[in-house]
Amino acid sequence: MRVGVLGTGEVGRPLASRFIADGHDVRLGSRSADNPTGAAWASDQGERADHGTFADAADGVDLLVNATPGTVSLEVLATIPDADLDGAVLLDVANPLDFTDGFPPTLSLANTTSLGEEIQRAHPTARVVKALNTVHNSVMVEPDRVPGHHHLFVCGNDDAAKALVREILAVWGWRPEDRIIDLGDITNARATEMLLALWVRLYGTLGSPDFNLAVLR
Repeated sequence: MRVGVLGTGEVGRPLASRFIADGHDVRLGSRSADNPTGAAWASDQGERADHGTFADAADGVDLLVNATPGTVSLEVLATIPDADLDGAVLLDVANPLDFTDGFPPTLSLANTTSLGEEIQRAHPTARVVKALNTVHNSVMVEPDRVPGHHHLFVCGNDDAAKALVREILAVWGWRPEDRIIDLGDITNARATEMLLALWVRLYGTLGSPDFNLAVLR
């Protein structure tokens, strides 16, 4: 599978590396084609890895991952030609965290909308799936860092796109039968994004990002 990952930061690179480890071809995208972080990552990862602009990363891929900071995600996606987003499975792992007033951050979008919804609204022919945004990047790609029973939430309007994402997550250890909860359509992204208010405070209290939430019933 050809995968494009938007964002060369602490979320984008681990996700891109995991896709490489699973045997996929990955292009990491940033604002400029000569981004030194992207170049260094591609050099370390070998022949299946490449880097370029955001538009380069989205060109002809089977899966596009938005791992940019949530406050700039819409701006980043606007740089990609519509043809490359038309029908594309777009996995959105970002959160609209606003650090303008320091820490802890607030959400720049909340209550009546979400980043996932705004992305879907701006790109109506893309198949947006919201997932992985409620855990740390290390837990995203290695859920067994957190022992026991815990959950990941998925939402989106397209069932086939969600099924593809669940298949990928299952390889990483997010078992669909007992670790993934499908919340429904993309409007449910507002609920998972608002979990970040709790997540950042738990991180501060626990002193480690290796934790997650479990739904018990």
